[in-house]
Amino acid sequence: MPTVMVSAAMIGFGSLARESGLSLDVTLALTIGLWGLPGQVAMAEMWALSAPVLAIVAASSMGNMRFLPMALITAPWFHGDNRPRWTRYLAAQVMSVNVWSIFVQNAANLAIGQRYPYFMGIGTICVFSGILATILGFFLAGTLPVSVTIALIFLNPAYFLFVFSSVRQRNCMIAVILGFFLGPLLHQSIPDWSVPLTGIIAGTTAFLLDETNLLSKIFQNPAKKRGKNDGTT
Repeated sequence: MPTVMVSAAMIGFGSLARESGLSLDVTLALTIGLWGLPGQVAMAEMWALSAPVLAIVAASSMGNMRFLPMALITAPWFHGDNRPRWTRYLAAQVMSVNVWSIFVQNAANLAIGQRYPYFMGIGTICVFSGILATILGFFLAGTLPVSVTIALIFLNPAYFLFVFSSVRQRNCMIAVILGFFLGPLLHQSIPDWSVPLTGIIAGTTAFLLDETNLLSKIFQNPAKKRGKNDGTT
């Protein structure tokens, strides 16, 4: 499924990049070098608008900033593995939400020496699938309706939503629910900043609610409360 989702999204990106005036070599460089759809789309659009290089780099970097917390969470799983340090940079390059979510779910069941090959195996397959899909999408440009191209690009974030919804952790579920309601509301008032603000507000609120156990206190069984107050069981 991760490979299918990545391929579908990269077909959409390849088509979008060609329609934005990018050549095939630049389009492939974006896929291989950035390997993060939000950053790739931002760079393709700003490239087409002849934006300053500094602005392009800043926008694409901010689009892929989500990989930092993923890398911080993933790195401890490789402690004890004696591979050279440069191999960690390869792992960082193939990092994606698809790879990260599968690895985190299964890393505890793997021996230390098996974790890096497992991570790189999934990551490498996704990268090569993405490269081939980018080429396919580039040559399909003009034959796909614009609505289909956009739908393919947004298919991957929709898949991420299902991935995070399947995580059986309270803070993650709270963040998804809050984001579901908060995102559309913020988009109505500040569309340019609605996505990062939704993530910051929903994620931080979910973390605090979970850490303070506030929801459990609010929704505590009233019968238990009465029993605690009057001394009965």
